Order: sequence, then C-alpha cells, then structure tokens
Amino acid sequence: MSTSYFDPLSGAAYPLDVPRWRGDDGAALLLTPGAGIGSDEIARGTRSLWRYRAALAGDIAAPISMGEGCTPLLERDWGDLRPLFKCEWFSPTGSFKDRGASVMLSFLRESGVRAVLEDSSGNGGSAIAGYGAAGGMRVKVLAPAYASPAKIAQVRAYGAEVELVEGPREATQQEAIRQSAKIFYASHNWQPFFIEGVKTLAYELWEDFGLRAPDAVIVPVGAGSLLLGLHFGFAELLRAGQIARLPRLFAAQPANCAPVSASFAVGADGPVSCEFLPTIAEGTAIKAPLRLRLMLKALRETGGEAVAVPEPEIVAALRRLAAQGLFVEPTSATAAAALDRLHAAGKLDSRERVVVVLSGSGLKAADVVANLCAG
Repeated sequence: MSTSYFDPLSGAAYPLDVPRWRGDDGAALLLTPGAGIGSDEIARGTRSLWRYRAALAGDIAAPISMGEGCTPLLERDWGDLRPLFKCEWFSPTGSFKDRGASVMLSFLRESGVRAVLEDSSGNGGSAIAGYGAAGGMRVKVLAPAYASPAKIAQVRAYGAEVELVEGPREATQQEAIRQSAKIFYASHNWQPFFIEGVKTLAYELWEDFGLRAPDAVIVPVGAGSLLLGLHFGFAELLRAGQIARLPRLFAAQPANCAPVSASFAVGADGPVSCEFLPTIAEGTAIKAPLRLRLMLKALRETGGEAVAVPEPEIVAALRRLAAQGLFVEPTSATAAAALDRLHAAGKLDSRERVVVVLSGSGLKAADVVANLCAG
C-alpha cells in the first residue's frame, strides 16, 4: 500500500507529491502506518538513523544527514533501579529533534521546497536551522521572546532568520500559521514527516536491545513527537512480527504544565481544565498539545501513563544526573525524576529493562543548569 498523508479523524487522504503541513480543513495529519522492517533490512554500513531508511516513508534519494541517531545507551544506578539512559543530546545540534529535522527536511527538499518556516521555543528551531543549513535551504524561525538565549544564538549561528514573538508559546504558533501563506510551514509539531524521523528511535532501541523491545520507556512530553514517534515505530515492529509486545510508554511532564497528565488522570480523551505555571522545563511548556488525543491513546494502548513532576523533583534529578556525568537540560531531567514516582507506585520493577530518554544537552540552558546545580 502506498503511503499518503491522512486525517485520523475524518479519514481524508492526500498524496505525498504535494507538500503540505495540514489537511484542507485545517486538521493535523499523519502518515499512513508503515509495515515495519526486519533486521535484514537495516543498512548496517550506515552510521546514522538512515540505517533504517527502509522503514521511512517517501522516496528520498539524497538525505540531509549529519550522523544523527546511533546515540549512546548508558546504564546507571538509580536507587533500586538500573535504568538505561538514551543520550539523545549526542545528536549534531544537541537534541533528539535532529531525527525529525533530518527526515522532514530531506523529504521536503526532495519535493522541491527550498525555504521553510518553523516556530519553536528552542530545540526544534536549532534542529531545523542546522539541517536547513546543511541542506542548502533557507530557514526562518519564530520563537517566543522568553526563549533561552543560548538556543536562539545557536539558531542564528546556523544562518537562519529569527523573529521573536511576545506573549505565550501559542502566540508564536499563531504568528507562524499567519506567515505560512508566504513560506512553507515546516513545523515540527504539524508536519507528519517530523514524527516519521523520530520513530527511528524505536528502531534504534530495538537494535540496541538485540532486536527486542525494552519493557518501558520514559520520555519528557510537550508537543508529543517523542512519545508518538516511539509509539508508531514500535507499532510497526510489532506489525512486522519483530517484537512480541509494545513497551509501556510513560509521559513525564512538569506539574506546572501537565495537560497530558491532567487528561490521563481523569480518563478523558481530550483536554481538561488545569492550572499552568512557569516551569524550568521550558521544552515541555505546551499548554494545548496539538496531538493530545493521540498521546493519550499511545499511553493507554501500551499500558503506560502520564506523570506530573513537581519543580523541586526536576531540580533534584538534574543534579543527580550531573553527579553521574550526564549533563542535560531541565526538560530531560523531568523524565529521570519520573523514575522515582513510577517505582514508588509499583509501576516499574527492578528486573525490567527501563529506558529514560534524555532529550537535550545541558549546554542548551547552561546558565539555568549552573544556577540550579549550584543551589
């Protein structure tokens, strides 16, 4: 079956040969589910996520690649647990979003797109700017005025045009949608090929574990591309008969901004009322995730759940990680902090193979991390 864009709510489908970021009615789109691949289809001579190109949609003859993927998986002591930390900050621009940027921009360039617009509070913009530069594409990034100066400096260093937008994170997205009439909106939240790239993390963990699935994976969640990418990737491997079951997926959010956790806790399928306060985990400060329903579905289908982590526990986890040589931004520490809460609630067993995805480098927010670790 050929791959197409499709609307999971209405069932409307659109061909891939016309670049788009949403449906004709404004709906968020996905790609039709992939069939998965077997171990014999891994391009073992390729040291990047493109070793799994047989699992990727679209006909991409010339990928934009800087060696993204193939990140370390490190085991560490964490109380009674021995989790494995997937160090996605080893990616070229410093975060897991390089996976999505590489695949999305490769596909768009192959489709004739030469200039793109992105809206981001930091890591997404850095990834799109970096891979746009590597692929000879013009990039404009809209960012909230409060975004980390270090992340904005990185975006500018790649040569991207930057426009800072006052107001909450949602104002930046609204401005990007307004400007999308003039330049293609390659949003890491809207464009399905971004999630297509992130799903390679599931394939990589499958290979890391000797062609088996881990028992559980904990990820920081804001807009949800990490959670959904893992769900889609592992679902493909299950469909292909390569794994016996889906790993339990857990979404970690700061308690100060936890819309996924709030909905999950009351059994809702959509948004519910909840309080929003400032958080040090700025990468997950998304009040109204575009794909909330799909995230809740992923958690329930895998037997996982959402965890809301108070700010002091995020800081404690950040320090604890640094004391073990793992220098990450606060957003990543949220996932590590969830380990203790899940273990205390009996959701994790010390005999299980548990992965915690560390999504971004501490260098992205070096001043903030330095202050938190010095306190």
